[in-house]
Amino acid sequence: MNNSKTLDMSFFDKYLTVWVALCMVAGVLIGKFLPGIPAFLGKFEYAKVSMPIAVLIWVMIWPMMMKVDFTSIKNVGKNPKGLYVTWTVNWLIKPFTMFGIASFFFYVIFKNLISPELAKNYLAGAVLLGAAPCTAMVFVWSHLTRGNPAYTVVQVATNDLIILPAFVPIVALLLGIGGIRVPWDTLFLSVGLFVVIPLVGGVLTRVHVIKGHGLEYFNRTFIPKFGNVTIGGLLLTLVLIFSFQGEVILSNPLHIMLIAVPLIIQTYLIFFIAYLTGRKICLPHDIAAPGGMIGASNFFELSVAVAISLFGASSPVVLATIVGVLVEVPVMLSLVRIANNTKQWFPAAQ
Repeated sequence: MNNSKTLDMSFFDKYLTVWVALCMVAGVLIGKFLPGIPAFLGKFEYAKVSMPIAVLIWVMIWPMMMKVDFTSIKNVGKNPKGLYVTWTVNWLIKPFTMFGIASFFFYVIFKNLISPELAKNYLAGAVLLGAAPCTAMVFVWSHLTRGNPAYTVVQVATNDLIILPAFVPIVALLLGIGGIRVPWDTLFLSVGLFVVIPLVGGVLTRVHVIKGHGLEYFNRTFIPKFGNVTIGGLLLTLVLIFSFQGEVILSNPLHIMLIAVPLIIQTYLIFFIAYLTGRKICLPHDIAAPGGMIGASNFFELSVAVAISLFGASSPVVLATIVGVLVEVPVMLSLVRIANNTKQWFPAAQ
């Protein structure tokens, strides 16, 4: 797992913000000049979920779930302090600071620029991002900060399992506080569709391939085949979403920047809470840095999927989650740089 050739960011990963921006433009242009395409795809919908988008979301999430070794959970008892920091920040702090920061900006700072209805929708998108800590890209951030790969796997695996019971009640609570009532059954359906199914499928695929061909084949040959599948699925999803969102974006282009402001502030805040807590309790850098990255970044694939299933692909809520994708890579790369430049703050790994 320490082979830099296998874990460095791919060309698509490194320039994800560029591809996201291009797909946004392509989607908006399709919605503007070829409205028959989104109108036709909009017919394939069930319970507010676009079936074409649902398929693409599975294409995004399934390969990520295959990468997580859930057998690593047996090592939870070894040096648990880093896990306590990760769990506390991700589930007891992050969703609530996201709600507070987003509310402050959308309802107070930007109140003359955003209507109350749009503010409520953008807040909902921010909540969905805040309640979903990162799953896959953490392995990249961990590698770039020379994190402990085995410990990172445990951090990610336990967070994936915590999502199952924690995501729905946290989202329902914060959306309710924000004045948005969502049916619990739809929320549970979203988690079932976009967490449980790909998680179980990914685990079964991993077990089957390793049993038949061995772990080395799985890591060196099988997983690399899916290297760009997740990003490809994400980009195609964005083209479809923005073809539905075209009218909203063309009438409110400034809103993308306004949404980005609280998301960026939240990202830096959560990173430093986790990272500096790790320093305070004397965690080694190769545990503290990935721990900060998990909380700072988001499982934006899940956030986008749930936003679509709850509010529909043309909702401003979905736009807010997509802005999270847009700012993710450049902000996280800046945090990688900060972590690498402050390594001397931490004790050496044992």
